[in-house]
Amino acid sequence: MAAQTPNTINQPLHSFRQTLRSKTFKPQTIRCRKTTTFTITATLRAAVIGGGPAGSSAAEALASGGIETFIFERSPEAAKPCGGAIPLCMLDEFSIPSHLIDRKVTQMKIISPSNLTVDFGKTLKPHEFISMVRREVLDNFLRRRAADCGATLVKALVTSIDLPLSEKSPYIINYISNNTHNSLAVDVIIGADGANSKVAKSIDAGNYTCAIAFQERIKLPKEKMKYYENLAEMYIGNDVSPDFYAWVFPKCDHVAVGTGTISSKQNIKQLQGAIRNRVKPKIEGGEIIKVEAHPIPEHPRPVRVRGRVALVGDAAGYVTKCSGEGIYFAAKSGRMCGEAIVRASENGRRMIGEGDLRREYLRKWDDEFFTTFKFLDVLQRVFYGSNAGLEALVELCGKEYVQRMTFESYLYKKLAKGNPVEDVKMAAATVGSLIRSNILGREMLARAVMLHSPTQF
Repeated sequence: MAAQTPNTINQPLHSFRQTLRSKTFKPQTIRCRKTTTFTITATLRAAVIGGGPAGSSAAEALASGGIETFIFERSPEAAKPCGGAIPLCMLDEFSIPSHLIDRKVTQMKIISPSNLTVDFGKTLKPHEFISMVRREVLDNFLRRRAADCGATLVKALVTSIDLPLSEKSPYIINYISNNTHNSLAVDVIIGADGANSKVAKSIDAGNYTCAIAFQERIKLPKEKMKYYENLAEMYIGNDVSPDFYAWVFPKCDHVAVGTGTISSKQNIKQLQGAIRNRVKPKIEGGEIIKVEAHPIPEHPRPVRVRGRVALVGDAAGYVTKCSGEGIYFAAKSGRMCGEAIVRASENGRRMIGEGDLRREYLRKWDDEFFTTFKFLDVLQRVFYGSNAGLEALVELCGKEYVQRMTFESYLYKKLAKGNPVEDVKMAAATVGSLIRSNILGREMLARAVMLHSPTQF
């Protein structure tokens, strides 16, 4: 569906309240793909800034709920640099058709700083896999579906947002479309515009630490692409990232090779060179067809709701530590926020406030996902930051119990229920691995010093 620029449009709900006595309004009927019909006399108007998984899922929920919805996306053709892995539960939950999936990964290898390799997929059931998608394909599909439900897609650059002068005044979205300056009055805004969110800045939502992700798409010869047919690889170590991991993820006809870091952003190209070196025999003869880089938030923003504005996805900081996963949480937060606005506004019939957004969206989000984010934060603090800790992490990943717990939590987005006896064993194994790996880490450091020091006689 082609992007549109709003021309003559009805006033949002705040204007209906001001003029209701002097005018008569005809009921408005809104239909969506799910054949749900709402007949309303005055519709809340919402703007969603950003057309990725978060924004598209929010817009779909809003439009399906009878709310007049505009989704602003500057570059619908572009794609955020991303590994593109999505969990199994997302396929059903968000009705993702199978033709969007490039690869179904059933094997995963984790390679330690010392090149200890663990096959991380032994506990997957026959029907279980990790889906690999290209963001340009997934994002376009989700935007089109939101449009099918009645959302208006506006291809435009949002330049600024004017805040309301009073509690019942509108927000004004100022934007450039087709080299023309325009503005749109709305009742509520969902900021889904990524780590450098203009919406977040407009409401003074505070700053957060960002990592930088760098990725190259490399087209491989057919015989080498065969190796990655259903295999993904994760490489860890200070050479490829001091505080994250590097990856080789398979796509339709190429692999995505990338890395990320928080503390060494200035060295990102050097780190990318290191991951290319570690996988050199497997990608030799390949052609780089695209180079991408993008900021990734490392923790939630201090403020995620203010007034009638809510942040979702990367704009809110919903990317997990340790794994760096963000697609599912982006789509989930967008949908939860959109549905919250529909509930609180009674399908667009009444104005909402900050309290509604906090109660219906923020509280429900934190209740469902706070524990998951906190657990992965602790995991990263324990293992990342040194090669010794990373060696311990890879050693633990070889244990079937650890793999089962990890995949159950990742694939279905619920913390898996553990076995108390196995949990105690895992805790003991963790301590043992850290002790052994610390010794290994010192040995690796000593070897590195010897290799880079002049010979003494």
